Amino acid sequence: MSSASSPMAPPRSFIWSRRIFLTLLAGFVLVPVYVMLSSSLKPLSDVTGKFRWLPSGLTIRPYIDIWSTVPLAKYFMNSLIVSVAATLCSVVIAVFAAYAVSRYEFRGKRAFTVTVLSTQMFPGILFLLPLFLLYVNIGNATGIALFGSRGGLILTYLTFSLPFSIWMLIGYFDSVPRDLDEAALVDGCGPLGALLRVVVPAAIPGIVAVAVYAFMTAWGEVLFASVMTNDSTRTLAVGLQGYSTLNDVYWNQIMAASLVVSVPVVAGFLLLQRYLVAGLTAGAVK
Repeated sequence: MSSASSPMAPPRSFIWSRRIFLTLLAGFVLVPVYVMLSSSLKPLSDVTGKFRWLPSGLTIRPYIDIWSTVPLAKYFMNSLIVSVAATLCSVVIAVFAAYAVSRYEFRGKRAFTVTVLSTQMFPGILFLLPLFLLYVNIGNATGIALFGSRGGLILTYLTFSLPFSIWMLIGYFDSVPRDLDEAALVDGCGPLGALLRVVVPAAIPGIVAVAVYAFMTAWGEVLFASVMTNDSTRTLAVGLQGYSTLNDVYWNQIMAASLVVSVPVVAGFLLLQRYLVAGLTAGAVK
């Protein structure tokens, strides 16, 4: 018996509706990507003129000029350093904090969990001015330059990536059987050894999901990076504004640079996709 005539098979109308919906969704996603790609391969005169779906001429010159029009390599390195450092700090701190909340009982545990989650309710702009004043005052009092530095930007990103990372790992650690901890303790491991040797390897999908979230949040953040950085610490999200000058807007280079800077995120997501999906689903269901 064919699958189409099986009693459990969905109706044909549902199948065609799903196909039409997925086709429209794919077009909604892929058309902007095609516009970016085609515009990045056109001369500036063609981009600023009437848009053509089929370019009359192609050139890779915008991909060469993007590195000299603005210091894109420096912005790329700043974003990479800040994003990787913020991701590592977020993952390390979240692992220890989430493990403590998941495995131990202490006074104020529920209040701590609710507080961590409630920080996600507030918009980021609410913390912009307080952090700015805090960094400036710390710099004036101690000489530690947080404002306009990579370290200050890393601390800023931790303020909104770390709470979500802790909350997500709490749910994932709760899904890891406590018998693993007890077996490790019987074998001679201490609490730290049980965490690092047993629980962390079992929680790799959840940790990867947290790492991907923290990296993507830091990589594409604009609000804090536009205020907390200067010419030497500017990140990609802010540096792309340099392609717009008083005299002209280099649309073809903006499109080319946007595609180039999205490569690390897209490549990392594709490589870690199965861990990300497993981490999100396992952490969401206890």
